[in-house]
Amino acid sequence: MVLADLGRRINSAVQDLTRSNLVDEKAFDGMIKEIGNALVEADVNVKLVANLRKSIRQTVNFKELGQGVNKKRIIQKAVFDELCRLVDSHSEPYKPKKGKTNVIMFVGLQGSGKTTTCTKLARWYNARGFKACLVCADTFRAGAFDQLKQNATKAKVPYYGSYTETDPVKVAKAGVDKFKKERFEIIIVDTSGRHRQETELFAEMVQIQEAVRPDQTIMVLDASIGQQAEAQSKAFKESADFGAIVITKTDGNAAGGGAISAVAATKTPIVFIGTGEHILDMEKFEPQRYISKLLGMGDMQGLVEHVQSLKLDQKDTMKHIAEGLFTVRDLRDQLNNIMKMGPLSKMAGMIPGLSNLMGDVGDEEGSMKLKRMMYIMDSMTTKELDSDGKVFVQQPERMTRIARGSGTSVREVEDVLTQHKMMAQMAKKMKGGMKAMQQGGMGRGAPNPQQLAAMQKRMQAMGAGAPGPGGMDMASMMRALGGAGGAGGMDMNKMMSQMASMFGGGGGPRR
Repeated sequence: MVLADLGRRINSAVQDLTRSNLVDEKAFDGMIKEIGNALVEADVNVKLVANLRKSIRQTVNFKELGQGVNKKRIIQKAVFDELCRLVDSHSEPYKPKKGKTNVIMFVGLQGSGKTTTCTKLARWYNARGFKACLVCADTFRAGAFDQLKQNATKAKVPYYGSYTETDPVKVAKAGVDKFKKERFEIIIVDTSGRHRQETELFAEMVQIQEAVRPDQTIMVLDASIGQQAEAQSKAFKESADFGAIVITKTDGNAAGGGAISAVAATKTPIVFIGTGEHILDMEKFEPQRYISKLLGMGDMQGLVEHVQSLKLDQKDTMKHIAEGLFTVRDLRDQLNNIMKMGPLSKMAGMIPGLSNLMGDVGDEEGSMKLKRMMYIMDSMTTKELDSDGKVFVQQPERMTRIARGSGTSVREVEDVLTQHKMMAQMAKKMKGGMKAMQQGGMGRGAPNPQQLAAMQKRMQAMGAGAPGPGGMDMASMMRALGGAGGAGGMDMNKMMSQMASMFGGGGGPRR
């Protein structure tokens, strides 16, 4: 994945330093050099990297550090803060207002993923209560309207375009006027892809902008664009004066740092990141949350928002957990929900420490293991699914029947039941915590954003005993969260290990 290697290299550099017995200037300089090399190899602008190295050195001045000062913690915080500054434009993007028409125009290079991103954004706003629609003003590329039409139909988003009108300015104006009359709150205008050397297309882009008068113009940047990102973004900025950036295709294998350089070059905020081809594969960008996830420290707020946007049915499972129960059917339902959430690597990045526990297990391998577990539970009877698992201990021949019916081995069936047993034990420990959450209002809707933000800050605190970003031990994290037991006495360390084992990391189900 784009920038995943960068995150691992920075992690490794910081951890090597903080785990050593002696933290001196020589070791510190070596860490800064390794971080700088990793950023340059990821296509981040050399000047930006030089400034970052200089800032870290100025923040951690060994001559000014007194006796007894925790040098490791200061170094960790300096690296984290400077990386946040690297991706932060320090300017606020436009925020659409409900009950009012907000026109958003998309620009960018051909093949950068504009049309797909337009649909993703329309769906994102729809899920948050806005009335969103799409206008196809790309009359240049063959099949552009068909693609938008197909995407919009899948996303259940109204759209406008024309097979006969070839003037994109007229199509854009007609579409925006139509949806304004129908009182749509978010009108997204998709335009043709263009290169900075195509002066006629750039002039056309300006004409469309003048015709629809967008409240926000967004530039779409392909994460694999490399060193060209800065020059291209500057050219678009001079012509269209875009106010936000969306980085796409971050699930690829390119270096990806060029897009970050474009932020610094144009002083424009990144608003979203495309993480895959699926319509749900788009994340809202916030510098601290992004760097936290990059360094393996998780993004719990992003995880909660993602789960809420999917509108997953959790009522029965939550009711069971509140009663201290967890049936085999509950395990199947939760695994089914995990499969709906997207690539496992995306989920692992949101949960602190899980990306490290999963190791090198890829999305394909992890997904296959999940499917095999589902095959096993789909071969169970209603009585078996609604049981607490004891029926298999009393009648072990049931496991042989299920293995044959699912095309798996008895060992795999045993591993699924072991997984269920561990999760059931966790449910018993969570019983008190669930009741407390419900009494406090947490169970009656969305969690308090302030509570989530506070939790995330505590996770990022990199407290004493933590080996470094992405490598913090779970005991330290739980102490930071306010008690080694967490909600209802739940052991986070066990939960992380169990989730990792599900997907093949840390000694999961064997074939």
